[in-house]
Formats: sequence, C-alpha cells, structure tokens
Amino acid sequence: MKKNFILIALLVVFALVLGACQPVVAPEEPAVEEPAAEDVAPLPQGQELANAYAGMYAGTVVTMAGPFTDQDAVVFNDSIAEFEKATGIDIQYEGSKEFEANIMIRLDGGDRPDIVDFPQPGLLQTAVDKGYAIDIETLINPEWIKQNYSQAWQDLATMNGMVAGIWARANGKSFVFYPKAVFEEYGYQIPETWDDMMALTKQIADDGDTPWCVGIESGAATGWTMTDWIEDTLLRVAPPEDYDAWVAGELPFDSPQVNEALDYIEAIWFNDDYVYGGRSAIPTISFGDAPKPMFDDPPGCWFNRQGNFVTTFFPEELEAGVDYDFFYLPPIKPEYGKPVLGAGDIYAVFNDRPEVRAVIQYFSTGESLRKWIEVGGAIGVHNDASLDWYADPVTRGVAETIRNATTFRFDGSDLMPGAVGAGTFWKYMTDYVSGTITRQEALKQIDDSWPH
Repeated sequence: MKKNFILIALLVVFALVLGACQPVVAPEEPAVEEPAAEDVAPLPQGQELANAYAGMYAGTVVTMAGPFTDQDAVVFNDSIAEFEKATGIDIQYEGSKEFEANIMIRLDGGDRPDIVDFPQPGLLQTAVDKGYAIDIETLINPEWIKQNYSQAWQDLATMNGMVAGIWARANGKSFVFYPKAVFEEYGYQIPETWDDMMALTKQIADDGDTPWCVGIESGAATGWTMTDWIEDTLLRVAPPEDYDAWVAGELPFDSPQVNEALDYIEAIWFNDDYVYGGRSAIPTISFGDAPKPMFDDPPGCWFNRQGNFVTTFFPEELEAGVDYDFFYLPPIKPEYGKPVLGAGDIYAVFNDRPEVRAVIQYFSTGESLRKWIEVGGAIGVHNDASLDWYADPVTRGVAETIRNATTFRFDGSDLMPGAVGAGTFWKYMTDYVSGTITRQEALKQIDDSWPH
C-alpha cells in the first residue's frame, strides 16, 4: 500500500513537471474583419469613395496621364497626397510635354491609363468618338454631378450623349483689368453692359486720357491676343452653337456673325483716341507689356482685356484688390447671358475598377483642388470649392465668375486645326490690324486656308 502511494505521488509530480515544460498558448484573439461594402455608409459622390476612406482599397494603384510637368506636377502630387495617405491608394501620375501628340497613340494601342487629364475637350472628343472613354455617370452618382457643377460645365462635359469627364482646373480670359485705386479716385463706375463700357471709354477719352491698353506682339505667336478678342466678342453677339460651328470650320470667318464681332472690336481698336499709341502701335506692343502703362502716374491707359494670368506681368509691389482689380467683359446681347472664354482640365476614365471609381469620385470634389488653390495656380469649378481658399480677392472674383458662367467655351484658335488656329488666324489678323490688308481680305485668306 505504501509502495502504491509513493508510485502515485511520483506520477503526479512527473505530470506536473511535464505540463510546466509545455509552451503556453495564448487564447486566440478574434479576427479583425474589413468592413464589407454594404457596411460602409455611401458618400454623395458614390459608394467607392466611402469604401476607399474605410481602407478597402489600400495598396492598389491608379495610373494617370496628362500634361502636368515640372512645378505643375509637383503641386498636383502635393494636392493629392492627403487623399493617398488617407486611403492607401497610390495615384501614379505621368506628365508629358508631348502629351497631346502621344495620348491618342497610347489609347489606340491599348496602353490606356486609368484616368487621363485632357487640357482640351476636342482631344477627349476624339477618344469618345472611338469608344474608349467610360460614361462618368456610371462611375459617379449623377445627382452629385448635377449638384456640384453648373449647367455650363455639365454641358461642356457631355459628348455623344454621355458624360465624358469631370472638370478640375480652369482659367478664364473674359476679364478687363484696371487700376482700382485711381479708377475709384476719378469716380468712374464699373460698366454692366457693353454700351456702358463704351460710354465709359468715351468719357475717359473726353477727359484727355487713353482708355485701352492693347498689344498683340508675341514673337512667333503674334496675333493671338486679337483672336481672343474675336472669340470673346463672338460669344456675345451669337449663340454658342454658332461659335462651335465656327471652331469646327462649318461657319466661315467671313460670316455675318464674325463680321459683327469685328465691328464691335474695330470701334475700340481702330480709334486712335481709344488705344494706347493708336492703332499702328498695337502690333508692336507685347501682350505682357500692354497693361503696364495702367500703373503709371497718371495712368497711360485704363483697361486691359486679358486672361487671369496677366497679373503675373504686373509690377510685383502692387496689391490685388487695392492697386488693381477686374470686371467681367460685359455682355452685348442679353439673350446670350454671361459667357466666359477660357481653358481647363477635364478628367476622363478608361478603366473601370473600384479604386479608379474612388479616385474619379474624389476628383469631382473641390477638396481635390484645395491645396493647389491655396498655393495659387488653380481655379476650381466645383460648387463645393470654397471661395475662401483663394489667396486674394481678385483671384477669388475670377473663380466666382468662371464658376457662374452661363456659357463656357474654350479658346477657339486652340481648337482649330493648327495651320489655321496657330497659323493663318494669327497672321492675317495681325496684317488686318496693321492695315496692310482689309478685313475682307484677311477673312477670305483664313477661310481659304482651312484644310479640306
């Protein structure tokens, strides 16, 4: 009995020692499950953007191509960095100075980036005609598009009955800059209509001053300033459909509509009392130098119609909203509203994956441009882009004017065949302004140059 007890005791001790030598296994923690798509509350732009912020597409890559290079590429990448960090999506942007020449080659060859940034809608139209672009309304909530873009921008993105892209950056040209402080000192009032503007022009001339600063010299590109004036004025005397037909070569240069636009321009440009240096000086004055006499004391001229970029040619010490400001180039025929001439970037999609949807939904928000707007160089057309993001009141006003345009059209000479838009259009308008050929001769020469 004693022996049995000792044996049992030894077995117990052995079992205890053996158990102590076994590894300790911690209790299993419950697995952390990624939220399912149906568990993530959708955002107004679409379900995929909400999923992205929930981390569901972390580690994925979205490719993008466009014209941003150098500093523009740096600022663009900076502007999307927070989104990439928040979602884990890597947006790989490839910018090229030969973008326009190469993008259709890539698309035709099947080497299609997920998203492409087109600086001209005509180039995107070619891709749409070939069936490459995906209808944006299948990728973004259509109600969000209607909510966040004015009708003018929605119309401009509609091609072949589908929404071909969403608009990002824009710039405008339908602005008249003036020396604000002295303008107010003289008691002049901002004109609301073209007739008001012409009355003010006459008043300034009657006061013994020169109203307009105009110059079209630009090296090999001399004449483009005149083409901008024609485009802007045509949008004010004819419907946008006529403008589109003109750009497409379906409405001749020597048409009643273009001639009417030129009548309004001649009333300013060809009156030596209205233009700094007179008509003969216009072809010799650089477009960048043209506004500088506005800031002489007293002003050598008072108005310079130009794109919002022209402020980079102003003296550095001037303060926006104090020393200079702008007004919208007034309408001529009220039935055509308040059109704006300019340019912009439209993003189109060529591959459909959840992470691509998330990114294009993000680009449809003003937040996607916020950093770029704040540092300067971008104007957003999104309705949810706060005007408080702009650094100065002039840029803020430009942004508001572009956003609220009833019609927006791209620079016509940029959309025409190169031989015309950047060739005969520039050349013969310069000859016409110089007086070496008549208006009718200039218009006929341009019409005859149109490729058939």
